[in-house]
Amino acid sequence: MIWLAWRQLRTQVLVAVVGLAVFAAYLVYLGFRIRHDYLADVVNCVPSDCASSRRLFADRYVAQVSLLGLLLLALPGIVGAFWGAPLVARELETKTDLLVWNQSVTRGRWLAVKLLVVGAAAVAVSGAFSLLLTWSVSRYDQWAGDRFAAMSFAARNVVPLGYAAFAFVLGVLVGLLVRRTVPAMAIVLAVFAALQVVVPTAVRSHLLPPVSSTVAFNGEAMQHAHGFGMSPETGASIVGYVMPGTWPMDSQFKVFNADGTPYTSTQSRQCMTGTPDKDFECMTQQNLHFSYTYQPGSRYWPFQWIELSAYTLLALLLAGVSFLWIRRRVS
Repeated sequence: MIWLAWRQLRTQVLVAVVGLAVFAAYLVYLGFRIRHDYLADVVNCVPSDCASSRRLFADRYVAQVSLLGLLLLALPGIVGAFWGAPLVARELETKTDLLVWNQSVTRGRWLAVKLLVVGAAAVAVSGAFSLLLTWSVSRYDQWAGDRFAAMSFAARNVVPLGYAAFAFVLGVLVGLLVRRTVPAMAIVLAVFAALQVVVPTAVRSHLLPPVSSTVAFNGEAMQHAHGFGMSPETGASIVGYVMPGTWPMDSQFKVFNADGTPYTSTQSRQCMTGTPDKDFECMTQQNLHFSYTYQPGSRYWPFQWIELSAYTLLALLLAGVSFLWIRRRVS
C-alpha cells in the first residue's frame, strides 16, 4: 500500500523537489548577499552615513523578502488544493473507488497510508522551504526587528509545518465531502486564504495577554515611530511606534503629561515656533510619555509553538472526521 501511494505521488514529489532545489539555490545566493551587505551597510557603516546606508539596505531587499514570504504563505494552501483535495475526490469522481475499496485493504487503512505518505511529503516540502527562507533572510529580519509581523511570523521557523499539515488534511476532508476535485480545490484555497487573514488580525494577538510599559517621549522613541499626530478631540499621539523586537497592539499611542493628563493641542502650541527641531526639543523638555501595549519579543517562540500546536491539533481533528466519513458515509 505504501508502494502504491508512492507511485501515485512520485510525479508531484519530483516537481516539488525540482522547484525546491531552484528556490534553495536562489535562497542560498540571497542569504550570502544579505549577509555581505548587512556587514557593510549596517554593522560597519560610516557613522556619518549610517542612516542612509541602512535605509538603502532595507530598500534593496524589502521586495525580495516580502515576495518570498508571500510565496511560503501560499505554499500550504497550494499543497492542500493540489495534493489534498484530489486525494479522495479524484477516486470518487472517476468511480475508481469501486475498485480500490473492494480489495483486501480497508478504507481506513487506505486513507491512513495516504494521509501519512502524502501528508509527510507536504510537511517536509514546507518545512524545507521555511528552513531555507529563515536562514536566508535572518540578517534582514534582525535589522527589521519585527519578527511578529503577519507575513514574516507565518513564513519563518516551525509555523509553516502546522499550516501544511492543516491545509493538506483540510483538502482531503473537503474532497470527501464535495466529491468533486475542482470545487474542492477552490474551497480549500478560499478557506486557507481566509484563515491567513483572520488569524494574524483577530486571533494571534490574544494567544497570550499583552503587557504595557511607559515610554518617554524623546528622540530615541521617535526613531522607532512614523510620526507625531495631534487631534483636537483625542489630543497628541505617537504614530507607528514599534519597540525593537516587540509586537505593538495598536498603531498609535496617546501622549500624556508627567502628571498623567492627556497632552493637548493647546499645550503643544506653546512649542510651535515654525522650526521642527526647536519645536520637538521644546516638547521633549516637558517630560511627556506614552503607554505602550505590546507582546514582548521573548514570546516569539511560545507564539510559534502555540500556533503550530493549534494547527496540528486541527489537522488531527479533521483527519478523525475524514476516517469517520469514509467509513460510514462514502459509498
